[in-house]
Amino acid sequence: MPGNRHQTSNQYSIAYEKGGSMKILTKMALTLATLSLCGTALADITVQMNMADDKGIGKSVGQVIISETPHGVVLTPALTGLPQGLHGFHLHENPSCAPMDKDGKMVPALAAGGHYDPTGSKHHGLPWGDGHLGDLPALFVDTMGNANNPVLAPRLKIADVKGRSLMIHAGGDNHADTPAPLGGGAARIVCGVIP
Repeated sequence: MPGNRHQTSNQYSIAYEKGGSMKILTKMALTLATLSLCGTALADITVQMNMADDKGIGKSVGQVIISETPHGVVLTPALTGLPQGLHGFHLHENPSCAPMDKDGKMVPALAAGGHYDPTGSKHHGLPWGDGHLGDLPALFVDTMGNANNPVLAPRLKIADVKGRSLMIHAGGDNHADTPAPLGGGAARIVCGVIP
């Protein structure tokens, strides 16, 4: 028996000296890291974004990648062909970008419904405030018509966004209901359904 214990101990020493245990530990660490990254990548959602008008869904302007982080949801746009400046950017309650009739007039992407507001706050506010949960930071579009700056929605989780829509408005967003309602963003110009 004592010889077996000594022999087993020597086998581990020899394996460690030859790098066997280190190779196994390294392989295990790499496998765990890869699985961790795969889990993150699988959680990302890609949203195809299209122009919207009173006739329906128009041409593609790119996509927004939605990722969950410990600090909330990050929305990373890769968009082109948009009007320069700041634009209202919101999570809307329904998974549709279709136009709908309102007071006898077709309104672009009205089927998306209003800003996502599961708590019934009934007011527009800051993305980290107590307004609609769908109130996002404004989207910046550069002089070339591109939007690629990520925004953080600290109160959202991936589960909140699934089966809803993303909306970009013609105007900016002051994150208040005054002087104009819903931040003053005006018309809905780009929309994407979140799978």
